[in-house]
Amino acid sequence: QELPETVLLKFFRQENTPVPARPTPEQLSNLIKTSLHYPESFNHSFHQKSLCLVPVTLLLSNCSQAVVDVMIDLRHKPTSSEALEIHGSFTWLGQTQYKLQLKGQEVYSLQLKACFVHTGVYNLGTPRVFAKLVDQVTLFETSQQNSMPALIIINNI
Repeated sequence: QELPETVLLKFFRQENTPVPARPTPEQLSNLIKTSLHYPESFNHSFHQKSLCLVPVTLLLSNCSQAVVDVMIDLRHKPTSSEALEIHGSFTWLGQTQYKLQLKGQEVYSLQLKACFVHTGVYNLGTPRVFAKLVDQVTLFETSQQNSMPALIIINNI
């Protein structure tokens, strides 16, 4: 007796498959993608005006389909003395904390101003971004992964 050459397989899927209740910490730390947009170098006459103000755009992209609460903190300063020696210190002008809500896949543009008092190379990548899913009951937001250093050169003219 010969066996049939093809055998039909039937796959069954249970309709009420449980969905993972909570996202992993890695998923939570990748809810929001950030990028800074600014000039690579900026020329300023420190003799005429002691403060150099540079417009910077912080772009926030919600990588999830869910609504996300976002908190941006500009008060963070590099703690290592090496970072200060290399890049110097600068100040963000205006509001230092922002709270907003991004819909699924929404991109939001936040206009910032960086203030410099000396020439030099600076790292603008200091904003800390925290996020949590709106329907998630948690006391704190998850810190979002930081991007690469965002270096700007301030020149005196």
